Parts: sequence; structure tokens; C-alpha cells
Amino acid sequence: MIWEKKSKNKKEVYRETLKNDTAITNYLTDGLLIFDINSKLSLVNPQAEKFFEVRKEKILGKSILELNRSPNFRPLVSLLGGGIKKFFREELQIRENFVLEVTTIPMAITGDKAGTLVILHDVTKEKLSERMKSEFVTLAAHQLRTPTSAVKWSMRILLDEDLGKLNKEQKKTIEKAYRTNDKAIRLINDLLNVAQIEEGKYLTKLTLSNIEDVIQPIVETYKEKIEEKKLKIEFKKPKGELSKVMLDREKMRIAIKNIFDNAVRYTPAGGKISISLKGDEKKIEVQIKDTGLGIPKHQQNKVFTKFFRGANIMKIETEGSGLGLYLTKNIIEAHGGMIWFDSEEKKGSTFYFTVPVKEQFGEFLTREFY
Repeated sequence: MIWEKKSKNKKEVYRETLKNDTAITNYLTDGLLIFDINSKLSLVNPQAEKFFEVRKEKILGKSILELNRSPNFRPLVSLLGGGIKKFFREELQIRENFVLEVTTIPMAITGDKAGTLVILHDVTKEKLSERMKSEFVTLAAHQLRTPTSAVKWSMRILLDEDLGKLNKEQKKTIEKAYRTNDKAIRLINDLLNVAQIEEGKYLTKLTLSNIEDVIQPIVETYKEKIEEKKLKIEFKKPKGELSKVMLDREKMRIAIKNIFDNAVRYTPAGGKISISLKGDEKKIEVQIKDTGLGIPKHQQNKVFTKFFRGANIMKIETEGSGLGLYLTKNIIEAHGGMIWFDSEEKKGSTFYFTVPVKEQFGEFLTREFY
């Protein structure tokens, strides 16, 4: 935001602009705070007064640090810091059941910094709605998990013929029902994982681990499918030993399995899948490459969103929740890592992700998880 006026000095321009803008800011639904070059509060609109339950006469002219004496302002001061950091739509809980999105914008007069505008947008209703949806999904999924697990157990007993011999037709019918029920259980588990992510309660059992020990068993579980499709599997490992990383092994297994499952499922018979590991003192990088169907270019920006399934994939396989890569991205990022990919339709995809080594993730060594 730049104000250009050369006939008056900068302080006069600043004061006049605030005075002229007050009529507009009074009617905005967002809260506005303006701090001058010395981080002193020079403008508060009525909505900001309402948000912080304070009259502007009591706070105008106070520095950001002086505002910290007011309990209502402490969360904001803690976020902004003494020098007022730059933020864009940063969520901040001011008090119970009251959440704001905070954006800060530097202001300038004739090219020189004149202060900072702080925009406060109330997102309490949106957050409450998200929480209610998440709680509903959690409740519904938990209620569905028990009966579907009981059905699975009962059908397993029948298939194992513990209650008597089955004829060929009976066994075929029960096997089909067993597979369908198993898909329902996987969907329920995915929904529970999504709910945990959105509630911010995801990593629970972090241990110092070798990532190769997580990947190898996943490849082994697909041995039958790999042989059936005559896929070539290549596992490239560095010559030296990789650094260990802090992992929630169960969650990381889900993340890697989702990528590898897609590679096996959508790579045509006779294709190739390669897994590569490399690392340095800061991070471990995992690469999973396939010669599969690939992702259409116009859909690649949606890959990590909820319920996404590629148009080319849906033509050959209608089933699937579209939650796998959404979960994977959130798991990797919860570990402090990054995930990205390269893909070309009909030629294949390569997914990359990183996990920081234990020195970069040291805070987890001193925290307790439940």
C-alpha cells in the first residue's frame, strides 16, 4: 500500500490518510489495526474494538508490547511479535470459540515504510462448522467400524470352513462379500484418518526409525500382485547407511503404501516400478517411480485434494475413495517433510517426498505422545 503526496511531509500525509479512511473502515466487517513506524497503534476500527472487547480510547497510541498487558490482546501480540511479522491468513484463537485469520500488510509513503496494516477476519463459524463435520465423520466411522469388523470376522470363519464345508458356489459368494466388506473397512479407516488430520491429532507414536525398514515390508505385501502382473521392481539404496528419522511408523506406512499401491494398481502388466532412497545430513528423500497411466496435466493441481481421482483412472476403475494422496500429503507434512511429483499421461508418474533427519526434528525427542 503506497500513498504518494509530495506537498506535505510524511507525518501529515499519514495523519490525513488515516482521518480520510476512518469513514470507510468504520463500516467494514473485518477488524483493522494500523501500527505506525514505531509499532504504536494509530487506528482501530469498530469491528476490532468488538473483537477485543475494548474501547479504542484505551489502546490508541500504545505500542505492540504495551498491548500485551491486555489479556484479550496477548494471543495477537504473541503472534505478531515486537516487530510485527508478516502473515497471510494465519489462524489465531483469541479465546474459546473465537478464531480470527490474521493478515499483515506493510504500508509505505513515497516508497518508505510508514507502518503496518493488520486485517482481522472472523472465521469462527467456518471453524465450528468444520469441527462439527469432523466430529460427525468420526462418530459415524466409529459406529460403522464395529459391525463391519464383526461381519469380516464372521465371513472369515465361514471361508476357513470352521463351521462346515462349503460348496464352490457358496465359497465364491462369501469371498465376494468379504472383499466388498473389506473395502468398506478401508474407507472407514481413511475417514477416521482424515478426521484426525483435521482435528490436528495425527502423529501419536513417534520413534527413531530407519525408513527402509518401513518401505521393505510394504513391497513384500504386494508380492503376489507384482508376480501376477509381471512387474519389475527395483529398489535402489545408497551405499552408505542412511540417517535415522523420527517417524510415526504406522502413519508413514499408510503414506508410502498409498503411493506404492497406486503404482502397482495403475502400471500395466510388464511395467516397471523403482524405489530410490538418498539422504544427507538434513533429510532423507524417497522416490517412487512407475511406468503407469500417469495423471492428466489439467488435473495435476488437484492430486493432493480430498476425493480426487484422475479422469483416466476412473475409466478403468470406478471404485476408490480418492483420499489416499490427501492422507499421504498430510502425513508427510506432519513429519516436517515435503511431497511433490512429476507425471505424464500414458508414460507414468514419479512421487518424491522428504523426511528430516533426527537432528532437524529434535523436538520430538523430548515430547511425550499418547
